Amino acid sequence: MPRFVVEADGGSRGNPGPAGYGAVVLDPATGETLAERAEYIGVATNNVAEYKGLIAGLAAARELASDAQILVRMDSKLVVEQMSGRWKIKHPDMKPLAAEAARILPRAQVTYEWIPREQNKHADRLANEAMDAGKRGKQWEPSASTAALDHGAARALATPPAPVGPPGDAAKGAAAVRAALVTASASAAKATAAQELADTLFADAEALTEAIEPCLDADAPAVAGSHGWGPDMGAPATFVLLRHGETALTPQKRFSGSGGSDPELSPAGLRQAAAVAEALAARGTVQTIISSPLRRCRETAQAVADRLGLTVTVEEGLREVDFGAWEGLTFAEVQQRFPDDLQAWLDSPKAAPTGGGESFLSATRRISATRDRLLSAHAGRTVLLVTHVTPVKILVRLGLGAPPEALFRMELSAASLSAVAYYADGNASVRLLNDTSHLR
Repeated sequence: MPRFVVEADGGSRGNPGPAGYGAVVLDPATGETLAERAEYIGVATNNVAEYKGLIAGLAAARELASDAQILVRMDSKLVVEQMSGRWKIKHPDMKPLAAEAARILPRAQVTYEWIPREQNKHADRLANEAMDAGKRGKQWEPSASTAALDHGAARALATPPAPVGPPGDAAKGAAAVRAALVTASASAAKATAAQELADTLFADAEALTEAIEPCLDADAPAVAGSHGWGPDMGAPATFVLLRHGETALTPQKRFSGSGGSDPELSPAGLRQAAAVAEALAARGTVQTIISSPLRRCRETAQAVADRLGLTVTVEEGLREVDFGAWEGLTFAEVQQRFPDDLQAWLDSPKAAPTGGGESFLSATRRISATRDRLLSAHAGRTVLLVTHVTPVKILVRLGLGAPPEALFRMELSAASLSAVAYYADGNASVRLLNDTSHLR
């Protein structure tokens, strides 16, 4: 079955104002441009132009192969969320456009993904070429376009990152198709950043209104897939993420990973495990319990399992990061003994702790693979994952689509609960973070 990437964009100089769209169909393996579409559409809003770009891109992909699997990448959060069925479509101009886009190919063949604006330069350039042509009283012509050439030059000037999946890889719906289309150079990016920010602030005003309306509507359903929110994707797989209870090292804030002493729960940790077990029993939603192989997690998981009448399955992929030579040390002690290594670790997810520890990049690959394997085995179920600080933070970060540095901006207490729901279209919804109400 053929696979294509469709990238689409639309713009309006005035919102509403003179508007145009651009769309490109790419080969996911090579990045080769297979088709381009662009058109000046007269006076319209930014969102109308974006939907027109989506329609043109899907139609171009269908012309190439009507049975193709399509990954649509757009920097319009509004279009991506509405077409994925998570946001309700209220604006009268959007409804017929969304319906037209949905009719082009069967829903099962199309996956939607939001990307940052800087990764959508090809389609953005096509849209601007169309608007420039309209300003001259003409329509866009493929022979006059330089969007593909500019895109190719940008790729030649940059070294693509390793294909480890994007920061927002929620459930890897089409994560194999993740080649970043980078900008020509850092200096060029800086030169256009201010203008792009201004464009975004004005052009996305309507999108923001659409996005927050459901939150202000007291009668709006709370979860995707409910009546009125588009296609029903069924019950999500929900991972309830439980950090283990305290050990003797926890109050001292010492590095305690998978390469250390494997401590047991302290008396305080045992009390925390009992408390979280009672809380989960009261909720009554957990159907399966899976634990890291480390002792502190297995003891916490067993306390919950005994209360719920379930068994514990051990999953190696849920182990904590190996902190190498830092195991058992405080942050201050590591800073004193290994200042350069610590700073490198704080600066880059590729850097590993001293002495052969595991980098956050390596841990993200491991935990993502574990997540995908568990999602495949437990579709539509509520699963308790008893694990550690780093795996929980990575799962939350990926669910949010946050950058790697977000790992240092989350608080995660011992015996705290977090939760992420994963939908059939490959997207995630973070439901809970660091809940410790059961410990009070």
